[in-house]
Amino acid sequence: MHTTMQQRVEDLAALRERTVLATADFYAKLGRPAPAEGPNYKAVAKGNAWHIVEVKTGKTRCFCFSYKAALRFVDALEAAATRKLVGRQ
Repeated sequence: MHTTMQQRVEDLAALRERTVLATADFYAKLGRPAPAEGPNYKAVAKGNAWHIVEVKTGKTRCFCFSYKAALRFVDALEAAATRKLVGRQ
């Protein structure tokens, strides 16, 4: 990766970390628990297929032709996202 791009990525990661800490401090001052994050993916019925949509971006990741397969795929994507987040903390 280009050095300026790498620097930008590191700066954004540091800002994100500060944002998370500031939010936790804010809720601690209020004496309330921080809100839990929602799901990263959802299954949406469109025609004869189920589209697996990323909630934050609204982009379709894939599609399945049965509800059961769509839910299994959503669960797999959520588990993969959780594994990636655990490694970063």
